[in-house]
Amino acid sequence: RREQARLKASVVEEDTEEWQKDARFTGLRRVGGVDLSYVKGDESRACASLVVLSFPALEVLYQDCRMVAVSAPYVAGFLAFREVPFLVEAVQRLQQEEPQLQPQVLLVDGNGLLHPRGFGTACHLGVLTDLPCIGVAKNLLQVDGLVRDELHKEQVRSLQRSGETFPLTGTSGKVLGMVLRSYNNSSKPLYVSVGHRVSLDTAVRLVRACCRFRIPEPIRQVRPCASGGGRR
Repeated sequence: RREQARLKASVVEEDTEEWQKDARFTGLRRVGGVDLSYVKGDESRACASLVVLSFPALEVLYQDCRMVAVSAPYVAGFLAFREVPFLVEAVQRLQQEEPQLQPQVLLVDGNGLLHPRGFGTACHLGVLTDLPCIGVAKNLLQVDGLVRDELHKEQVRSLQRSGETFPLTGTSGKVLGMVLRSYNNSSKPLYVSVGHRVSLDTAVRLVRACCRFRIPEPIRQVRPCASGGGRR
């Protein structure tokens, strides 16, 4: 808990890059996505994946998939300590082997500030890599009084078109994230939250810009490992 609090103090919740301040994201060339997926029936083995796509074309430029042995125990609210080290290693490999392909922002399959102590996986990874990071979750994490009750479901139903949103405001009064309808043909929303070095408004705009379907391409293109993984 102390280490989490120490790292949280370094989170920057504002835009820090010039491309973030442009409505068309001029200057943004590479967007990354990361995920750690477990082998079915075995919580000790997982695939750590990093993919880098061009922007705005969203074509795959780089992909790294490695099978890893997960030894740290799962503790609610501290999942990042179990998973992030493998994602940091993937980023470091890219920086060493093909630095010209380093992503300018990472989309994380998980949460950022939308977390019991305001420091989810996207924040943790952002602070350790010093890269702008955005949390993109498929389900609502019920924290700070946020619940998936009938009112929440009604608000979700009110999102009729791609790009429509509503804020996730906790009982503390803090806006923890945004609910986004990312795709016209899917009524299931995304839960977007700040990770590091990006504002919530920019995070939502970029996630939407990366969506050809419900899930943004940098996360959708992350492939499960096959035959021990590898990179291309």
